[in-house]
Amino acid sequence: MTRSIYFSEEHELLRTQIRRFIAKEVIPFGDQWEQDGRTPRDVLRKMGDLGFLGIQYSEEYGGAEMDVLASTLYAEELGRSTYGGFAITALVHTDMASPHLANAGSKAQLDKYMPDIIAGRKIAAVAVTEPDAGSDVAGLKTRAVKDRDHWILKGTKMFITNGVHGDIYFVAVKTDMEAKGSRGITIFIVEKGTPGFTVGRSLDKMGWRSSDTAELVFDNVRIHEENILGEVNKGFYAIMKNFQNERTVLGAQALGEAQKALELTLDYVKERKAFGGTLWDKQAIRQRLSQRQSEVAAGQQLLYHCAWLNANGEECVKEVSMVKAYCGELVNRVMYDCQQFHGGFGYMRESTIERMVRDARIQSIGGGATEVMLEEIAKRL
Repeated sequence: MTRSIYFSEEHELLRTQIRRFIAKEVIPFGDQWEQDGRTPRDVLRKMGDLGFLGIQYSEEYGGAEMDVLASTLYAEELGRSTYGGFAITALVHTDMASPHLANAGSKAQLDKYMPDIIAGRKIAAVAVTEPDAGSDVAGLKTRAVKDRDHWILKGTKMFITNGVHGDIYFVAVKTDMEAKGSRGITIFIVEKGTPGFTVGRSLDKMGWRSSDTAELVFDNVRIHEENILGEVNKGFYAIMKNFQNERTVLGAQALGEAQKALELTLDYVKERKAFGGTLWDKQAIRQRLSQRQSEVAAGQQLLYHCAWLNANGEECVKEVSMVKAYCGELVNRVMYDCQQFHGGFGYMRESTIERMVRDARIQSIGGGATEVMLEEIAKRL
């Protein structure tokens, strides 16, 4: 394994531990999880036992107190598992949902929820997206009205990863109906089983089959004010704050997928015989794969530098947006070529590449569509 100037020995040890875990606990069982439509809870608990679910969190609650670079290599290794649904199940829990609690939670909230989250005893989800509001967070319609020391939530959330089997939901709702745009949004902690809160339906997806995705319905759900996360009407800023971490790890997941697909394809074309030699003997094929490997290597340097900036407290919204846009598009280009060079085998459902192609498609859509990311970059040029 090539050492990077960005990673310490501690980082590389973490990478090795994650890779071993995936080889033992994920690869042998991933196909069944794809059929089941979910990643089993016991796998997440095992990840918690090994410290993978609290990489950046305080030791007080069982975390490792490492940095964004550690989360980046964690996400990259999950991407290399070839099971995007498993990867996103874990990443939503560790880097998209629970950071809201870590960043804005009160001492009482942290004491109550964080130990179980880090241990994998309770699974977290974040509910922002709605049927008519995805990347446009300012367009939220789910609302909450204050009733003495409670708030009454009403509305619907859509495309929520860990939505079916989650335990703790960080839900963004409009609390000031007069406020314009992104103002007037508050995040509430909602526990599974709260009266009026139901899973509307489990959604059937093209890819990420081993993750559960749900429509959530809030029908006059009463939430005590002690479950407000952070400040009332300031939730938009909390969502924006975590986007840097979220989009970094999504870029890392995509690059891990791309690198693994190239490795699998190189192995295949060097063995596959055609026209009196191997596919690797064909100049067009080896040059195309060389081009894609060069692009992945460039993406890794952009990713690692972006994570380094974030870890050192530097402003990096432009770089994060570049990572998300570049890696989300690149992984799809890589998968197209890898499937092409696998020929008919790459089109069969039992093929690893076929699954990876389907899983990769969402990378340019979810967590900030490419077009939205490019606009963020443009604002800073």
